[in-house]
Order: sequence, then C-alpha cells, then structure tokens
Amino acid sequence: MIAKIKGKIAFLRDHYAVVDVAGVGYKIFVTDFAMGKIAGQSASSADEGEIELFTHTYVREDSLSLYGFLTFDELEMFELLISISGIGPKAAIGILTIAEPKTIRTAIITGDSSILTRVSGVGKKTAERVILELSNKIAELPGEDQGAARADSEAIEALASLGYSVSQAREALKAVPESVKDVSERVRAALKSLGK
Repeated sequence: MIAKIKGKIAFLRDHYAVVDVAGVGYKIFVTDFAMGKIAGQSASSADEGEIELFTHTYVREDSLSLYGFLTFDELEMFELLISISGIGPKAAIGILTIAEPKTIRTAIITGDSSILTRVSGVGKKTAERVILELSNKIAELPGEDQGAARADSEAIEALASLGYSVSQAREALKAVPESVKDVSERVRAALKSLGK
C-alpha cells in the first residue's frame, strides 16, 4: 500500500499526473482542483516542480490504481465515499472536484443530497444512501467539529429563506472566517459578501 508520494512532476494529462520518484513514474489520478495546483506549481520553475500527495491504492481484479490528494482531509473523505456501494473512485473524485471535504461533510450531516447529485453517475437514491451510511461515520471522525457544520447548515437555511440559492449561500459562507462561530454573525458576514 502506497500512502504518500513525493517527487517531481514528469507530465500531466486530463485527470492524472505522472510523478517521478527516483526514476520511477507513478500515474496518480487527482481532482481537477489538485490538477490546477500541480500545473501551477510545475510551471513556476523546474526546481519547484516537486509535489507531495497523500495516496490511496485502489486494487481491483483487473487493475491497480493510485489516487492522490493534496490534503489528508481529502484522502479521508475519498476513502469514506468509496466505502459506499455504488460510489467508485471516479464518482468520489468527481464529488471532491465539485466541493471541498468540509462542504461535503456539512451536506451529509444536514441531509442535503444536492451536492452529491451534481456528479455524473450519482443519482438521488445513491446520494441518499451516502448520506444515510456516512452521517454516523462523519460524526465519529476525530477532531470533527459538528457544531460548525450545524452552524453552516442553519446559516444556509437562513440565507435560503431570504431568497438566496443554496449554492449562493454556500459560496458566501466560504468567505466567512472559521473563527466566526455564531450563526447570526455568520449570516451577517455572508450577507455582506453577497451584497458586494
């Protein structure tokens, strides 16, 4: 099992990077967000083209694939997602491409399947199964701040009742510092962001 890789970017393709580690090239599938970061990093200079990725080794009867993540948080969410029947690595990468782990956790805790169904191949039933099976697992994660997730959920509901879409509310709340814990303060800060 390969848990982490650090090496130079040999080349990039649509959804994967080849990382050269001591002369051996590892093909690692990544999210679009990670691909953008890797591309920016490798373009900055030849000396700074080194990247470090947390990896998951996915073994099937007919294949052996590596999936890479910039943070351990992304890796942990990926592994939770693929533990659900009907969610394979491709769908899990798709989910992590459209939303960061914190947003996915909030959606699961609040029962909001709209984020998950935006991914090709994930229907409403599959999204509901993900929410049902992961809600308890997410609550048990060490260091998981359920209060912050619930505060964001309440803030999203408040902003939606004011006429904003759920996606507008989520985007506005991303700009609010995590140090702001009170729901009403988070809503006020999000409204300022939306008013700009």
